[in-house]
Parts: sequence; structure tokens; C-alpha cells
Amino acid sequence: MSFIAAVFFEENLPKLFAHFKKNKLTPDIYLIDWIFTLYSKSLPLDVACRVWDVFCRDGEEFLFRTALGVLRRHREALLGMDFIQMAQLLSRLPDPPGEQLLFQHIAAVHMTSRTRKWAQVLQALQKDQERSSPVLKR
Repeated sequence: MSFIAAVFFEENLPKLFAHFKKNKLTPDIYLIDWIFTLYSKSLPLDVACRVWDVFCRDGEEFLFRTALGVLRRHREALLGMDFIQMAQLLSRLPDPPGEQLLFQHIAAVHMTSRTRKWAQVLQALQKDQERSSPVLKR
């Protein structure tokens, strides 16, 4: 899960991605909680409900797009933080300035990587994982 997120994270937010990498902050530290709870712990309920609506319409890609939108929204603050501060902010997101602004950040996220769309990248990563898995080689 976190590898697919990293592909699009680096593509959309290269400076922030490099800052996270420099500080050894991996997506699994915050992303697993966001995705598994469908943002119900990290966003106000009314905003989370809107995320759920779009997720039901657009599928899992939107959950990752939302994660990138949240990171994009807090990009400037995160760039000035160290590992502990970033992990704390991403564990307990500050109240968003408004649903509309967050969704503008989400809309600005591009889910393509080197001209390949989300589904193509996901499929390629799954095939690579199957080839390298000792369990699946049997």
C-alpha cells in the first residue's frame, strides 16, 4: 500500500517527498490509519462523509488522492518540521480551514506517473510483487 502511495507522492509533491525521505518518515506511519479508518479519525465527520461519498463513486484511487491532498494542504508546515513534528501533525491533523479548500487540494493531485494512470501503475506493481514473492513462485 505504501509503495503505490510513494510513487504518486514523489510525482505530485517532490520537495515534500524528499523532505520525508531525508527524515525517514515513511507513508505507513500515517497512511495506514488514514486509509483503514477511511479518514474518520483524521478528518471532521462531515468532511470524512464527503470523502466516503466520492470513494464509493470513484474507488480506492480517491483514498490515495485524498492522502496526497491532505499532504499538499499541509506542505508548507511539514517542510519546516523534523520527524517527530511531522509524525505528530499527520497523526492528529489540525482542523482543516474548510472542506472546500481541502477538496481543492485533492482536485489538484494528478494520479498519473510517467503518463501511466493509477490502475496501470497498480497493476504493474502487483505483477512485480508476484514475480518477486517466494510464496507465489511455488
